[in-house]
Amino acid sequence: MRPGSPASRRGPVPAPPQRTARETVPDAPAAATTQIQLIPASAQGALDAADEAVDLLLDSGRAPGDVLVLTTGDPHPWAAHELSFGEASYWAQHDAGDDVFYAAADADRVSARPVVVVAVNGGADAVVAGALPKAMARAGALLIVCGDPQRVNGLLSAGV
Repeated sequence: MRPGSPASRRGPVPAPPQRTARETVPDAPAAATTQIQLIPASAQGALDAADEAVDLLLDSGRAPGDVLVLTTGDPHPWAAHELSFGEASYWAQHDAGDDVFYAAADADRVSARPVVVVAVNGGADAVVAGALPKAMARAGALLIVCGDPQRVNGLLSAGV
């Protein structure tokens, strides 16, 4: 983990309640094994909530390379910083898979990881609605969505 990366900040964070995909996502297959957690947060607070979720995951023993963080609005500050060194360097870190990786929710190049955290920090309804199923498909064991529960659930049930 690089010094100063968002994942290096630690603080106590209460564990949000866990739900199975069947309980949260309409029409999810009964055999779905990916758990979904929804952490209520405003668009302005979604990045902080996502960072806190990452800290909790790392503190509980999850390997940094197991975690992918996606944003629906502005890029995460870590992603913006790393992209300032160029696309090749940024994607090389993704491909190495040894640290938490931060990307835009609509980035097609990101690969699956055991845990995907989505910060619903803005973005058009179509972007958010498209990001959630993609994030679910990329999450091997756990999908954490940080955002406004009414917006998230409304977009999922409306099938926007």
